[in-house]
Amino acid sequence: MANTRAATSQSEFGTTREGHPASLFVLTNNNGMSVEILNFGGIIRSLAAPDRNGRLENVVLAYDSQEEYEKDTQYLGALIGRCANRIARARFELDGRVYELAANDGANHLHGGYRGFNRVLWEARPIMTSEGPGLLLEYVSEDGEEGYPGRVTTKVCYTLTDANRLMIACEAVSDRATPVNVTSHSYFNLSGNMKRDILSHCLEINADYFTPVDSALIPTGELRPVVGTPFDFRSAKEVGKDIDAGVRQMVYGSGFDHNFVLNPPHDSSMGFVARLSDPVSGRVMTIHSTEPGVQFYSGNQLCGSPESGGKAFGRRTGLCLETQHFPDSPNQPRFPSTLLRPGETWMTTTTLTFDVAG
Repeated sequence: MANTRAATSQSEFGTTREGHPASLFVLTNNNGMSVEILNFGGIIRSLAAPDRNGRLENVVLAYDSQEEYEKDTQYLGALIGRCANRIARARFELDGRVYELAANDGANHLHGGYRGFNRVLWEARPIMTSEGPGLLLEYVSEDGEEGYPGRVTTKVCYTLTDANRLMIACEAVSDRATPVNVTSHSYFNLSGNMKRDILSHCLEINADYFTPVDSALIPTGELRPVVGTPFDFRSAKEVGKDIDAGVRQMVYGSGFDHNFVLNPPHDSSMGFVARLSDPVSGRVMTIHSTEPGVQFYSGNQLCGSPESGGKAFGRRTGLCLETQHFPDSPNQPRFPSTLLRPGETWMTTTTLTFDVAG
């Protein structure tokens, strides 16, 4: 019989640059596992998962204050949109018209622009579902925001179940044709409270192909087999094993920041994406999603000193596994489409399930 610990709570977290109050919501399941979420950026600020001894510790990188999140350039824990990842030359053509986007990554567009979904206040409402406690977020992106066409209403529901599973379900509608590609950008470190870096974590990715990139991290359009390359994670291996391999596709000197083409599921259910484990703590995180790709980023640009007086995160103290459509999809006709038209509903679901190895 379930006890009564499953709950939601809300408290003040800080004030945005525009002077609006930001709130912190906490979802707790009947096992004591919890997730903290900000209505600013839909940010996952903490995810407390048990180790093999039952000890609950945070497994995502996070800041302590609203001010640090306002200054953040690493997208820690945030919802990313209207389009995740990069769009080449910060432009795309749709229905015969060229749209110019915010160029916030050199000449390219990254993670929704200067003020993407990660930098706005979402309307937030705690809910109790049949699966467990949840938080429903909603944001309206107006026509022309960061250069995108259409007024887009996006809803995201976080739900924490008693199977120690965090469900992230998103949907969006638009009054004009527009690309949509929303993801969650948490940095994971299963050691708990950042005891170690992620190089000894073991990672399996369900992908036979990845999308090669140029020097600006824009996909070339090719789908390249992972076999015989450092990108072969079809069987679990240490993240650090091939991370400094001297091949052209390793960028920023070395490290992973690439989209993997997920093998489709055998039925209509969500497909297996990846499994991450920490041999020391025993924690295991398994990801399933309806998305066709996952961006594996090994924290290459995390810096050891704070940029603006905030908390410091050393290089490779966290890694990202961002379920998504492929980068630059609006300019790549061979890639799965991100196009959303009026009358349609864009939907995606990703789950993170936490377990322990013996």
